[in-house]
Amino acid sequence: MSRRTLIKSAALVGAAGQIGWSAGAAHADEGVRLTWLEGLPRRLAAGTTWGVPWPKGTVPKDQTFALRTAAGTQVPMQTWATAYWPDGSLKWTAHAIGPEIAPSEQYVLGPGSPAAPAKAVTVEDGRDEVAVDTGVIRLRIPKKGERLVGSIIRGDREIARAGHLICLRQDESGDDESGSVKVERFEGRTEKVTVEQSGPVRAVVKIVGRHRRGGRSWLPFVVRLYLYAGGDGIRAVHTFVYDGNEKKDFIRGLGIRFEVPMRDELYNRHVRFAGTGDGVLAEAVRGITGLRRDPGAAVRQAQVAGQATPPVETWDTRVSSRLHLIPAFGDYSLRQLTADGFQVRKRTKPGHGWIPVDSGGRAGGLGYVGGPSGGFAFGLRNFWQLHPTQLDIRGAAGDVAEATVWLWSPDAGPMDLRFYHDGMGQDTYAEQLEGLEISYEDYEPGFGTPYGVARTSELMFWALEATPAAEKVAELAEAVRTPPLVVAPPAHLHAAKVFGDWSPVDRSTPAKARIEDRLDFLFDFHSEQVEQRSWYGFWDYGDIMHSYDPDRHVWRYDVGGYAWANSELSPDLWLWYHYLRTGKAEAFRFAEAMTRHTGEVDVYHLGKWRDLGTRHGVQHWADSAKQLRISTAGYRRFLYFLTADERIGDLMRDLVDSDKTFLVLDPIRKIRTGPYEPDPHALSVGTGTDWSGLALAWLTEWERGGDPVAKEKLLNSMRSIAAMPNGFARGGGLYDLDDGTFKPTEPAVSVGSLGAVFGLVEVCSELIHLTGDEAFTRAWLQYCRLYNGTAAEQQAETGKSWGNLNLRQAHSRLTAYAAAKLGDATLAARAWKEFDTGHAGYPKSLEFKAVRVEGSKVLKPVDETAFASTNASSQYGLAAIQCLALVGDHLPA
Repeated sequence: MSRRTLIKSAALVGAAGQIGWSAGAAHADEGVRLTWLEGLPRRLAAGTTWGVPWPKGTVPKDQTFALRTAAGTQVPMQTWATAYWPDGSLKWTAHAIGPEIAPSEQYVLGPGSPAAPAKAVTVEDGRDEVAVDTGVIRLRIPKKGERLVGSIIRGDREIARAGHLICLRQDESGDDESGSVKVERFEGRTEKVTVEQSGPVRAVVKIVGRHRRGGRSWLPFVVRLYLYAGGDGIRAVHTFVYDGNEKKDFIRGLGIRFEVPMRDELYNRHVRFAGTGDGVLAEAVRGITGLRRDPGAAVRQAQVAGQATPPVETWDTRVSSRLHLIPAFGDYSLRQLTADGFQVRKRTKPGHGWIPVDSGGRAGGLGYVGGPSGGFAFGLRNFWQLHPTQLDIRGAAGDVAEATVWLWSPDAGPMDLRFYHDGMGQDTYAEQLEGLEISYEDYEPGFGTPYGVARTSELMFWALEATPAAEKVAELAEAVRTPPLVVAPPAHLHAAKVFGDWSPVDRSTPAKARIEDRLDFLFDFHSEQVEQRSWYGFWDYGDIMHSYDPDRHVWRYDVGGYAWANSELSPDLWLWYHYLRTGKAEAFRFAEAMTRHTGEVDVYHLGKWRDLGTRHGVQHWADSAKQLRISTAGYRRFLYFLTADERIGDLMRDLVDSDKTFLVLDPIRKIRTGPYEPDPHALSVGTGTDWSGLALAWLTEWERGGDPVAKEKLLNSMRSIAAMPNGFARGGGLYDLDDGTFKPTEPAVSVGSLGAVFGLVEVCSELIHLTGDEAFTRAWLQYCRLYNGTAAEQQAETGKSWGNLNLRQAHSRLTAYAAAKLGDATLAARAWKEFDTGHAGYPKSLEFKAVRVEGSKVLKPVDETAFASTNASSQYGLAAIQCLALVGDHLPA
């Protein structure tokens, strides 16, 4: 496509003369320069997918894209749209490349026709199975039955087959040593297979089913398989939802298993495990090193290297004649039961004892079994972070080995999801409110259930033509630990005007540099706390704690609502904006882990509270406050648009009809004085944390081109909120489930300090930018001006003082927004004064650098009070980021 044609196409959707590909491009045709998040990967082991945003009105809906390296080499690429602006122009596009071409330091994405892969990945969607061919491997996926994957073939050899999901269920916790525990094995059964993408570079197959044994079916799962042109790897994203009775359905083991045909001689069968860093454990099923008699140096070296040994006829006969007397170790196991320790052991076969092989700290999460004629590599991302995990190889001395990735190790004991206390007599609302006063836990019988929570895991599998060398094992392990990701620079993300009000890092003045230093410190502090406090584990990894206990020198892990944060006051948003501004890989990975956790574990995906999240607590599902402010799509949008991750897309789409939750749960039941009969045409819905959660789900669905009802409800709710007397200051209204409107009633004022700190600020900014709705803008600006305004100002405009409101530092960004939108320098100065005062946050006078911790597992007691709460950190971060973006030029020296 010529530049003239491109500009003409752009003009049709409102572009003003050129396409704004990137902020620093001299010409539109220069494109966007992209790099790797963690730097150039050693190997693009299975392909990668990423997202790029575009400014409103600049890129037409039917635009095609081409990718080249900085040296000009064309790279085969697949592109699709993930979001649109209201005018129909592209807002976000997703792009995929495979391992066909070695990764380059830098790429340029621009207009043009994409290069085609040497051999496109193809998908045949048949009646009984789906067949995928990458040009290197062929995958067969049955549409029904107990086989997740039928076979994986490379060339003329079947490398693996009969891939299936396993769940071991235990009927008792095992607390009582006198009890007899019954263990049952369930296998995943496929119910539906959908081809979501079919090439030419990337294929995606979605598999849905449940685990079944006899007449019982439970633990629904979704597995997506990703394959790329020219690749021999398969990425799998596995999600399961817990739908059992936590008092008698204990998961003893949860995993995925493949059969691996073994063709080579026992001494040419190899086992590999990735250890810490680039360390590799290399073993053979029948070892011929260290024997009393030496088969020969060439033989020994070949076995250690994983290569075919010289013909046995060339060996020293003192060894070759006695091979049958050398034990064959067919079973291997690597178990990571804690974040800091793994153990490898092996045995000859079932019925015989295990012997220890090696141990270490944190394993790489990759295993291999096979030989010179081919083999199977298998890995689990965040292997030690999501402990207890395990990699098993069984039967490698026979005709068929089994390779199992255990998401929950069967050696760890049962998964115990029971509530952690007996209620302590809190049988009435009055008693429960008393409990809230002392432990900050909002307890209610029956509400602390895990029924409906989920967990997503990422796995990798490779069908290899031969046993990989140690260097390649390390490369594969690195790809499992840190999947390579292409990213656009902060300048381009900012120029596209996505995700509201933020700006790239700016240290141009001492005052700005001081705030930037604080922002860096706060991120570093919480990132280091994950390691120092070992915030790891299957259900916990990705979350952080709420508040610190300076007396015990620990975070309040066992004190009600002060324990796990569960997105309280939006640390998710803070971390994502920190990444957008800095482009730092550490920030992306921290935010990514939190998004995976909070979107799955802290939210219900089944049952009567489906689409609701759980307020912060000792267990992620313990608190009785089930709320939209936790499940909000606003915390997931970043990861989805930056990576095009389909599972995250599912989570957001599930929330489109989350307004129905108001029919099943009264959010103010404990303080309501009269009866509650939910009327679908007059539901009591708040305009703060309730509406922001709804609006973010509707906005995302509208952007993605999904259900048109989402757009209708979003625009109707905006219009009717603006039309209500006092707008946002009312705090809520009577909501109609059918069309999303709020009905006008008499003037009222009900303002709380939490209303705007769970995504409301961000979604209002985006909606005003998208729609330009003047009435809605006025209503939001009124709230922004008055929250930190004087009682007299509030009285004059709304007829009532708003009271002594909390979190004034956090709300300085509202004042800043009003200042920027109205061009009011007085408001800008007021915003910085509110920010510096540090009410319910951090004052300007606080010296952050004095608190840095080096090595110690506990903080210095004199420093601990500076970090009383993650809430203060996240709200300081969001306030600083948005004030800098909106009124940074007014920052006093």
